[in-house]
Amino acid sequence: MQILHLSDTHNQHRQLGNMPAADVIIHSVDICFAGTCEEVMDFIEWFGSLNYQYKIFIAGNHDYALEGITPERILRFLPDNCFYLYNSGITINGIHFWGIPFFFSPYETNSDTQTIELISDDTTVLITHRPPYGILDQSNNTRFGCTDLLQAVTRIRPAYHLFGHIHDAYGIEKQKQTIFSNAAVVDTEYKLDRKPFIFNL
Repeated sequence: MQILHLSDTHNQHRQLGNMPAADVIIHSVDICFAGTCEEVMDFIEWFGSLNYQYKIFIAGNHDYALEGITPERILRFLPDNCFYLYNSGITINGIHFWGIPFFFSPYETNSDTQTIELISDDTTVLITHRPPYGILDQSNNTRFGCTDLLQAVTRIRPAYHLFGHIHDAYGIEKQKQTIFSNAAVVDTEYKLDRKPFIFNL
């Protein structure tokens, strides 16, 4: 199975061209810039129309319109092969994907220990927006990763942990049994100048 990973398009998704073929495309958000319903619906229309067998996305701190919205409400607008994960998982061809949203609201955050503890132990591909602490999470000599998330990854040992959020930490890093991917395709000035990553699973 080939996985195409991108993140942080910030309302510039329609400017993406010549994306490589893959079996699954995963967007680890932010899909919006201002976080409006109009931006979310435009992304959903675009993402749902892409020519990939399976499509998965979550929600990030710029995607305010998705905060508190159940996956069932979003899935009404998606084709059958497109999945919105919200502290939930999906199994595709025997591969288990788990997605966690990230909002700055004190009521919904993936730094909450109870939320992170919901991650299924059989997760092969973990999708978050915020990075784990100490891995592709640094900006201006400050680390913005989540320690609880790092502990969960260390315990579960997924094959891949896909995220974004920190634009200037774009890259891939491998530690022990897990490959970490920060696929933020915009830079710190929100210029769309990077490529998504593709992985073989």
